[in-house]
Amino acid sequence: MKPVLDRLKTERSQVPVMAAATALLSMTTKNVGALAILMPVAQQLSRRTGTSISRLLMPMSFAALLGGLVTLVGTSTNIIVSQVRHQELGKPFGMYDFALVGLGLTALGLVFLAFAYRILPTNRTAQAPLSEALADKTYMAEAVVPEDWNGGPKRIGEIHHASGEAATVAGLIRAGEKRMKPHANTLVRPGDVVQLEGDPNTLHTLIADLGWAPDRAQHPLEPGVGEVRSVEAVVGADSALLGQTVRRLDLQNRFNLKLLAVARSGRKPTQRLRAAPIRAGDILVLRGAETDLARGLSELGALPLIERQVQLGGRRPLILPVLILAGAMILLALQVLPVAIAFAMAALLMVITRSLSMREAYASLDGTVLVLIGALTPVSEALQKTGGADLIAANLSGLLMHAPPLAVLGLMMLTAMICAPFMHNAPTVLILAPVAIGVARHLNLSPDPLLMGVATGAACDFLTPVGHQCNTLVLGPGGYRFSDYTRLGAPLSVLVIIVGTFLIATVWPLGGR
Repeated sequence: MKPVLDRLKTERSQVPVMAAATALLSMTTKNVGALAILMPVAQQLSRRTGTSISRLLMPMSFAALLGGLVTLVGTSTNIIVSQVRHQELGKPFGMYDFALVGLGLTALGLVFLAFAYRILPTNRTAQAPLSEALADKTYMAEAVVPEDWNGGPKRIGEIHHASGEAATVAGLIRAGEKRMKPHANTLVRPGDVVQLEGDPNTLHTLIADLGWAPDRAQHPLEPGVGEVRSVEAVVGADSALLGQTVRRLDLQNRFNLKLLAVARSGRKPTQRLRAAPIRAGDILVLRGAETDLARGLSELGALPLIERQVQLGGRRPLILPVLILAGAMILLALQVLPVAIAFAMAALLMVITRSLSMREAYASLDGTVLVLIGALTPVSEALQKTGGADLIAANLSGLLMHAPPLAVLGLMMLTAMICAPFMHNAPTVLILAPVAIGVARHLNLSPDPLLMGVATGAACDFLTPVGHQCNTLVLGPGGYRFSDYTRLGAPLSVLVIIVGTFLIATVWPLGGR
């Protein structure tokens, strides 16, 4: 990733490349997830080149919305409209039934965003979350070079360069003897203990890439109650840790905890981390089961900081999640399993294979949206079963009796686009999809293009930060105001409605009256 970022020197190249990357990733996974994966890359690019982050994030959000139109799983609106079609017409949409329309609108949007991003302001200040207050805190950790290690950079200077100059080697322990600030040409040998300084993410990536092991003592943790996790804790003025060393405290035997890293409040110890006295203000990264962490922090008088994902060394499976996702998509494409079962099984496999923890799985759920969908699903079913949807469709059909089919399709798309900011995109489809089927029956039109119009309109909320999670996700980091979305999103919305109407009608003929 770093060589690619180094080539993107100018804003003119950064915006279209990042937008296109987000759109492509959104075609294979949920658009919100695709955006969340690439947002840190955009933020790193902004810091390196000085490009305003507000010029990058909103185009990426809009590109994620457009890329999600291509496949059944790219956005929740496609999944829901497919389920409504299955309930009403007996057959759901297939995995790639959305592809031709989605690809056309994505290409149109990327061309528009490549030039129109200049509409966005450059003087917005990002609203950093509280967790970023410690993002630049320098930690010191120790890593053991395995006896069978024979790969990667061998010299201290090469290790420094491998981290992108974001981590430094503070010391090297060999045969019990410590060398402070070893020379850049010093060779690293199996069995050495290397002291590294940097932020937790940099240290984790470097240790994992080199294939080293964090120095967590010789014995594994005893099984405990709750998930094993890492937390940061600050040593208070009245803590039992003051003046003690990790070795003297014997954290593992007493509390079943391991020390991963230490931030020494600007002081660099001249001995092993476990032998350096702990002082007030030091920040410790401790690992253990939840119950052990709670008991240990309470007895030691250390205060846990804001929750952050802290991990040193060891990589999660990289290929396995991709294979699981690909397998689910293949099963969907071959219509072996319905979408709900296929992705429920994929999520279960992610947890079983430890590609994802249960805590992370629960945290990824958007409770507000789930409650909203759960509340409006009975409303949608009531509209269908009581004849409410047919009544609304009959009244609309009366108004549209003499309108051309293209106008009917465009109106359904426009209605969904207008409703999405107020109802959220997924509930909008729940309500409007049955109405679209009723309108098609009354006007003797094919229901498929109208369903496509509803799904496309609901998924393309470019006007507000509240209609879709992607827009909400970039609101704070981009420092945007409500009006910024309308500024860039209004012309794109007009293009999507005009071009989308003709594109849907071409791919999915409306039929005669």
